[in-house]
Amino acid sequence: MTKKILLSGAKPTGIPHIGNYFGALKQFVDLQDQYETYIMIADYHALTSIHDAKLLRELTHELVLTYLGIGLDPEKITLFKQSDIAGHTDLAWIFECLTTMPYLMRAHAFKDAEAKDHEINAGVFNYPMLMAADILLYDADVVPVGRDQKQHIEYARDTAQKFNNAFGETFKLPQDLIVEDVETVPGVDGRKMSKSYGNVIPLFGTDEEITKAVMSIVTDSGSDIPTNVYAIHKLFKTEAELAPLYEEHKGKYKALKDVLLADILAFVIPMRERRAYYESKPELVAEILRKGGEKAKAKAQAKMKIVRKAVGLE
Repeated sequence: MTKKILLSGAKPTGIPHIGNYFGALKQFVDLQDQYETYIMIADYHALTSIHDAKLLRELTHELVLTYLGIGLDPEKITLFKQSDIAGHTDLAWIFECLTTMPYLMRAHAFKDAEAKDHEINAGVFNYPMLMAADILLYDADVVPVGRDQKQHIEYARDTAQKFNNAFGETFKLPQDLIVEDVETVPGVDGRKMSKSYGNVIPLFGTDEEITKAVMSIVTDSGSDIPTNVYAIHKLFKTEAELAPLYEEHKGKYKALKDVLLADILAFVIPMRERRAYYESKPELVAEILRKGGEKAKAKAQAKMKIVRKAVGLE
């Protein structure tokens, strides 16, 4: 049977942490055998906030290494840069011509920026249509998202339906794919792990960097079980495995942090080594992106031929 198509991607935004991994990246690895998988480097989306060419190139390279380091297999998935495929912006423009400003003003990113009185560029305002194009261009059946990102899929489905109603049945309606057991990953201070809070444990950090982060986890001196330590530890071991360990070391925060540190290092070192392997072979990485880009481009061009004919451009 033909596999269903999964599409996902991320903006190149910097060094990943374990919150990024367990919150999103792990799903891509877990699902790569189940679906025909397209993983996109969303560098056009990054332009809404990054206006430094050197920085964007560096962050893009870092994200490619991240995807390869966590275990995405270029023989199983299609890894490509959004900006290498002209169909993304071509289709986004067509969608924008079907979309009203009040509809775009409902987008969470726009409303959030407006509430914070940020200066909003046109890219931020129009980004739901570029995201809809990202998804619909590849006939994606499913898109992995967190619960707070469901609106992205709603916009894509609405846009597909608008186009189909205006020009005939052209796009399938994608479904969101929400992994139910994904929880918010806490940072070392108990808040959601986020670079903006400075409370992260780096995914590809050195032993010293990870040790420093783990030892800085805030503990509750009034409890036998340090809540924040345990919440992070659950990412790496089952509660059944942790129960006797935390009973044995009840109230011994340093000992529990030492065990957590050992478990994190055992988990991340293979990924760190795989990332280093690809980092040492830039020609191989370039070839992976070239081949992924060619496959994505062929699929996108075939879809755009149908779209252009439907709207009267061919």
